[in-house]
Parts: sequence; C-alpha cells; structure tokens
Amino acid sequence: MTAAAPAAAAASQDGEPQVRWTVVLAVVLTAVLEVLDSTIVNVALPHIKASFGITSDQTVWIVTSYIVASVAVMPLTGLLSRRYGRRRLIITAILGFAAFSMLGGLASSIETMVAFRLGQGFFGAFLIPLSQSILFQSFSRENRGKAMAMFGLGVVVAPVLGPTIGALLTEHFSWRAVFYVNLPIAGFALAMIMGELPREDIREVRVDWMGLGLMVVAIGALQMTLDLGESRGWFDSRLIQVAALVALITSVTFVVRGWSLRENIIDFAILRDRSFAAANVAIMGFGVAMFGSIAILPLFVQGLLGYPILDAGYLFMPRGVAAGFSMVITGAVLSRKLDPRFMMIVGLLLTGTGNIMLSWLNLDAGFWDLSWPGVVSGLGMGLFFVPMSTLAFQNVTSEKQDEASGLYGVTRSLGSSVGIAIIGWQVARRTSLHYATLIGGVTVFDRPFAAWLAPQGLTPQSPAAAARLAEVVSQQATMMAFQDAFLLSGIAAFAMIPLAFAMQKPMAAAGGGAMAH
Repeated sequence: MTAAAPAAAAASQDGEPQVRWTVVLAVVLTAVLEVLDSTIVNVALPHIKASFGITSDQTVWIVTSYIVASVAVMPLTGLLSRRYGRRRLIITAILGFAAFSMLGGLASSIETMVAFRLGQGFFGAFLIPLSQSILFQSFSRENRGKAMAMFGLGVVVAPVLGPTIGALLTEHFSWRAVFYVNLPIAGFALAMIMGELPREDIREVRVDWMGLGLMVVAIGALQMTLDLGESRGWFDSRLIQVAALVALITSVTFVVRGWSLRENIIDFAILRDRSFAAANVAIMGFGVAMFGSIAILPLFVQGLLGYPILDAGYLFMPRGVAAGFSMVITGAVLSRKLDPRFMMIVGLLLTGTGNIMLSWLNLDAGFWDLSWPGVVSGLGMGLFFVPMSTLAFQNVTSEKQDEASGLYGVTRSLGSSVGIAIIGWQVARRTSLHYATLIGGVTVFDRPFAAWLAPQGLTPQSPAAAARLAEVVSQQATMMAFQDAFLLSGIAAFAMIPLAFAMQKPMAAAGGGAMAH
C-alpha cells in the first residue's frame, strides 16, 4: 500500500473503509481549476481580441497554447509523480497554475497572454490525472462510485457551466476576471491538499528525453493542424501540410519506440488491458460528441440567433444542472445496482439524442427549445462519466495508476480538440455547400420571395432585393450547416456504444481488486 492512499489506510476492522470526503473535496477543487479554464475563457475571447486589437488567427493561439502545453506534458504525470511524489507534484501544479492565472489577468499583449497560457497549460496538465489517481487509491471498490460521482460533478459540470460563469464575469466585471476567478479556488484546493496528503519519498527515475521530444513535437504539430486547419483551408496550406506530416512522422516514431523500450514516457503495455484500451477510444469519441457540440453552441445562439452574451451563457445552466443530478444519482445509487456497461450505453444514447435534438431546431428557436436538448445531453454525461471511469481503471495496478490517468487525460483532451476541429470544419464546409444549393434554386423574381419583399417596401427590381436574398439564403445555409454539425456530434456518441461490449464486467466489490490498495 502506498503513502498516497490515506483513506484506504483508514479502513476499519470489519473491512468497510472510512470515507474521507475531505479527500474528495480537495481533489474536486483541484480538478475544477483545470476543466473550468478549458471553457470559461472562450466566451471572453471577443473582448480579449478587441482589447489587444488582434486578428482572429491570433486569438486562436490563446486557446491553442493552453491545449498544446497541457496535452504535451500530461503523459509525464506518471514519471514525475514517481520521481517527486504526488503531493509535491500536485502542490507545485496548483501554485504554478494560480501564478500563471494571475499573470494571464495582467497580460497587456497577445505575446504575453500566449506565454502565460502556455504556463497555465503546463501546470494544469497534472491536475486531473493526479486528482483521479488520488481518488482511486483512496477508496475501495464499493465506495469508489460515490467518490467518482463527486469528482465528476467538477470534471463534467464545470466545463459545461464555464460559458455561463465566463459570460457573467465578462459582462459585470472584465475579461480579466475569468483568470482571477481561479485564485480563490486554487487557495482552497491548496490548503486542503496540503492537509490531506502525506509526504512521499523521492525516487530516481530515468527520463527518455528522445521520447519526450518526439511526443511534444507530435502533439504540438497535431494541435496546430487541428486549430489552424479550417482558417488556412486545410491541406491547401503549406503550413498545414508540413504540420500534419510532422505530426504523423513523430507520432509513428514515438509509438514504435514506445513498444520496444522497457521505460518510455508512456508505458504502452497498459493498453494491453482491453477495458482500458476501449475506454480510451470511448472517452475520445465522447470528447468529440460533447465538446464538439458545446464549442459551436455559443456561435449558434449568439452569431446566428442573435442572443446576447448573458442569455447565451444561461443556456448552459440546464445542461449543467442535469449533468450534476445524474452524476450524483449514478454514483450514489445506480453504480451499486446496475452493470456500468449498461449505464455507459444509456449515457451515450442520451448524449447523442440531445445533440440530435439540436439538429431539429430552426431560426425561430426559443430559450427552452435550446435548453431541453441540453438537459437530455446533460443527463447522458452523468450516466457516462462515472461508469466509464470504473470500467477504464478496474484492472490498472496502483503502480501504473498515475501513468494510466495521464494517458486517459491525453485521449480526453485530444478528443475534445479533434471534436472542435471536425465540427467547426463541418459548419464551414456545409454552409458553403448549402448556400450554393439554395442560391441556385431561387431568384428575386420568384413569387414567394416577391411577396416576402412587399411588406418591407421592396420590389424584385429594387437594388436592395438581391442583397436581401443573399442575406436570407446565407442565414438558412448557416442554419442547415449547424443542423448537420449537431447531427454529426450525435452520431459520434452513438458510434461509441459498441465499445461497451469490449470491456470486462467489473469484479464484485468484496474482493477489493487490484486498485483497492
């Protein structure tokens, strides 16, 4: 038993562990720091853009720099936790994240902002894997569902409510407040972590510097391809061609070296566990489904439907409440009674259905027309997250817990990045396609269009008639493109369902299992 498992060590004589909810609260606060920042900044980007006087391409780097740094160093979680101990690493990560959050709020140019976001991403990368490892090590199998439900409240609900919180802070204070809000959360998390986790011994660990370099370059090049591809015309751009080629070569080299070396940045041997391997694919697909739709929803309601920033933010609240409710019910009640594979399937069905419901909307959609699909998807998120974590880590030993959590976090982050890129590309591509189709089937002299122009004091011969026709067709084409994108995100959720059948049914709780150390 490791020193990082304080709650497990507190088991009573009859074998029933004493649930230390202070551990749960400590790691939930720690995880919230990272996941909240993944979406709260997005709603403030137009204000940051105006404040710095920068282009849209430059604005993208505010998001990209954070993701690249986070995904690049996240696989190092296992190696660094073995070298310095979980307690030292997580305390350093919280302090570093808080410091760069404060600096982000003080940034005066795009250059300093990108540098500070890189720092945020670097330190934030360790927060979720370490938090998840601490939880799994601290609770036996029979209580892990409750603990993961509370953890899930932070990990799933925080990014869903991020746009709402970001909108409120930006509207009533300033875009800088979306960075400063991290400071009190970090303070509470730090105080609780320092009080709950014991000190650990430092161990010597060999670092595969070549593997580290390959991994960082591969992830950075892939992220550049995903983030800049749409604005640069994808493979029509030489930059995207080079970035994609570099990502492919370095990724293949990294994986081939990883399988042949005994000690690598990532121990690929853990992927021989079919449940863990399938879970990584599933969480990536779920990232495409969830974050892909969440990323374009503000663009849809603000840019196309004309909702003000606060109303657009409020639209995420029903989704967050539903996710929190289903998370608690799943962890406290359902996880003890139902096969987690069944709950995972139901969660994916609900998430996909909610996204497809968004594809049924039109330009006249009201607040609740937009909210109910979010409620359905939110219920699915809660039903998916807790059993997914149980299935993923059921066979992972305590020695490999940090490494597995780091890899799991990378696939989750890559899934969200791929989802945002694919769904964004789908909207742009389908808008052009639908516009070409629609504009070719109507002219200003069509009777229905002429009748529509009359109340506006226009005739088909008016100079403004052609402009109005182009405007209306553009709106309809964009609406249809968003419908296609929401449909695609729903299909992505459904496509993950077969993976549930590739996972092993969890062992009975009584045995404790490999992870109840």
